[in-house]
Order: sequence, then C-alpha cells, then structure tokens
Amino acid sequence: MDSDAVLGAITRCEPSAQARGQSDTLAVRVPLERLLPLLQQARDTEALGFNMLMDHTAIDWPERSCFELLYRLYSTRHGHALLVTTEVPRENPVAPTACGIWPGAQFLEREVYDLLGVLYDEHPDLRRVFLEDSWQGHPLRKDYQDPDMLAAP
Repeated sequence: MDSDAVLGAITRCEPSAQARGQSDTLAVRVPLERLLPLLQQARDTEALGFNMLMDHTAIDWPERSCFELLYRLYSTRHGHALLVTTEVPRENPVAPTACGIWPGAQFLEREVYDLLGVLYDEHPDLRRVFLEDSWQGHPLRKDYQDPDMLAAP
C-alpha cells in the first residue's frame, strides 16, 4: 500500500485527520479529542495494521503555547509507517494514554511526562523515569531554568 492509499484509509477511519507536510514518512495531524480513536483504528483496521508503536515523544512550542505529541507507528504486516501528531496546551498539558492500545506506550509516556511535564489520563504508572522524584520542573521545556545549568555561549 503506497502513502496515498494509507492516507486515504486513515481519513476514511478518521475524517478529522489532515496530511501534514512533506517528508519521507506519511504524517497526519489530528485534534487531541480524536487521537485515541485514530490510534485504535490505525491498529485494528486490517488494511492499515499499525501493530507497533515505534516511538512517542513531544516537542515544546512555547511561542504556540503548546506541546506537540508525536506517535511513530509501523505495520509489521504491511511494511508501512505513519507519524501521527496532535497538540496539547502548555498551561494544561493532559493527553489520553495510549497504553490500552500499545502497552509499550507506558514507558514512552513516562519519559515525556518526566522531561516535559505532559500528563496522561488513566496511565497505569505515571511517575518519573529518569529524574529523581524530588526533581523540580521538566528539563526539556524550552523555558526550563536551573541554577546549575551552564549558560549558552
């Protein structure tokens, strides 16, 4: 299935999904409230078969007052890939967990929480994974300040 066919199948499953830019991997943007339905259908629709969550991360966009969440999916049956993105507001960064769809999302979501502060509703074990529990703040936020950080040259 080529990228156009995958995009067509995605938009039939989730009409709110919009193609996103030009890249080597097909990418779609979806509103936050439609994220889980799209991820579920991407996995369960036979023609798509995205049975693997390759990666999940986030980008801090303070000038847009949001975090962009990125989900890299892969179909081991069909050999195609998809990048799904959505946005959560910086002032209340809460997203639904994808753990019920891909159990491997648990660790990836903990990493995003630890480093950027995005909270995941109904996550089974949302706690820091790299930093100490007593750590203040989230060091991958672009406005993060720490007195022990080296100043940029």
